Amino acid sequence: MPLTRGKIVGYDTERLAFGFTMQNGDDTVECQISDAAMDELAGERGTPSIARQAQFVALRDAVERIASDLFDAGPTVKGSVIRIFTKHIHKQS
Repeated sequence: MPLTRGKIVGYDTERLAFGFTMQNGDDTVECQISDAAMDELAGERGTPSIARQAQFVALRDAVERIASDLFDAGPTVKGSVIRIFTKHIHKQS
């Protein structure tokens, strides 16, 4: 079952990733996409951290589809974070 849209968490400067949530029924699933993966998906490089939220909003449908596919693809431990890296973007192409 695909995950549904949750909330925007925001940019994590320590992890260099953008956080968001998705819903699996009543359960909240924490998700992150790395800077490199988001740039790969956008077809650009070196997006400034201040522009990450706008970039995420522009790519949100695609990012959430990848997160949902990753969730469905394997067993997940409740409370674990779905992390999207560049290797996951290449699979989508």
